[in-house]
Amino acid sequence: MSSDPARPRPIIDLTARVSGALFAAQPAGLRRLFFTELWERFSYYGMRALLTLFMVAPIAEGGLALSTPDAARLYGNYTMAVYMLSIPGGFIADRILGARRSVLIGGWTIALGHYCLAYPSLATFYAGLVLIALGTGLFKPNISGLVGALYAPGDDRRDAGFSIFYTGINIGAFIAPLITGFLAQSALFKGWLASAGFDPSASWHWGFAAAGVGMTFAMVEFMRSGHALEDPVSLAERRAGRDGLWRDGLSMSVLTFVLLALVILSDEPGLEWLRWMFLALPLAGIAWCLMQPTSDHKRLAAIGVLFIAAMVFFASFEQMGSSMSLFADRLTDNSLLGISFPSSYWQAVNPIFVILFAPLIALLWLRLGRRQPSAPMKFAVGLTLVALSFAWMVPAAKLAAEGRVSPIWLAGLFFLQTIGELLISPVGLSTMTKLAPARMTGLVLGLWFLAAAFGNKLAGVLGGTFQAEDPAALVNFFASQALWIAIAAAAMLAVVPWVKRLSGEH
Repeated sequence: MSSDPARPRPIIDLTARVSGALFAAQPAGLRRLFFTELWERFSYYGMRALLTLFMVAPIAEGGLALSTPDAARLYGNYTMAVYMLSIPGGFIADRILGARRSVLIGGWTIALGHYCLAYPSLATFYAGLVLIALGTGLFKPNISGLVGALYAPGDDRRDAGFSIFYTGINIGAFIAPLITGFLAQSALFKGWLASAGFDPSASWHWGFAAAGVGMTFAMVEFMRSGHALEDPVSLAERRAGRDGLWRDGLSMSVLTFVLLALVILSDEPGLEWLRWMFLALPLAGIAWCLMQPTSDHKRLAAIGVLFIAAMVFFASFEQMGSSMSLFADRLTDNSLLGISFPSSYWQAVNPIFVILFAPLIALLWLRLGRRQPSAPMKFAVGLTLVALSFAWMVPAAKLAAEGRVSPIWLAGLFFLQTIGELLISPVGLSTMTKLAPARMTGLVLGLWFLAAAFGNKLAGVLGGTFQAEDPAALVNFFASQALWIAIAAAAMLAVVPWVKRLSGEH
């Protein structure tokens, strides 16, 4: 048996037993990308499980002592930047580096960022966040592009393949909070630190270091097998697209960073109206595409509609790392069978549900084949489930006035949101690679992650209104979000036939 640290055999053997039949029906490259993404997501979600809790923790406990609104804004801006930088990342891959080299460079940049977070200082904290955001901008859209390149147009295995890929993401996301949360929050590990002569209040940074180790595993795995993968944009196509490269690259960079600056400015008093551009920009893009004569532009208009739906989804779903993390920490009985556990362990519930249900949904899509629901219909149902998850929390908010509530409430929310996620996120990735015009795969995936960027920013804004101490405000927090997400789900359902026509489906 190999002793290669990048391939921990118990995890891989278990995954192979559970998912072997699904991999057998898929291209060989999917298995390679599955494990690379598994460890990259370990690093990201391991860090994310701690981020908000670290920022609001008192200085005496090793935290930054930020208020809930300030921590939520910083969380939203950071997660927004992680996804927004996918736009220049996709452009760089399409026109200069190619997807494989972009993944390699981006991954090692992410690893460096995590190791910066492991050092306890304010300067390295912010430097680490910047490096992770820059690296993820190169890594995230392009590894998805490599998955899309495994499938020919019209291959019915595509949605199932992305669901399997999504399982890999969530195996990493499941393991990560258990390890980083134990290192950062558990009394057992803090006691060991004290007995070994280390500062127990610095336990947060041991958790961040573990996330860096996960990213290192990801890149070792990719370097071992990534050379065999087909790039979605060939070298000849990249060379053919280099006319006007500097002009287009400069325009792309300026637009991205201006947009990033405007979104951050929207936090300033009196400038909150800038957040309306989250809706105005995709609507303007849809209108412009509809006025163009080509089928490529019609498909881009369909992508714009799915963009808006995805943005609404991420605005609610990504609160798992902010408002839901605080609900778990302050208002939930964090014990099971009489055994207490760190509140960051809740971040492992969503991925374990994905691990359990994603293979079943992938098999369902394979069984249905061409009879499966269209992508816009899957989006409509997914948004409905997310609306129900917030409605489910209204009684929990009322009970929280009397003390910590049962874990069943958060478990129910995570279950509903997970099924909604499986109908939107992997399907969205698959649909982007299917609808993207030739030579625009990386850029279109960058636009998909821009929807996640706007959604993450809104998640930070909404999470900043969370008030654990005010029962009435807590009830309104969940009820109002359930209502507006339900409205979005109804609107998505109404436009399903139109979006199918734009996509070329019949």
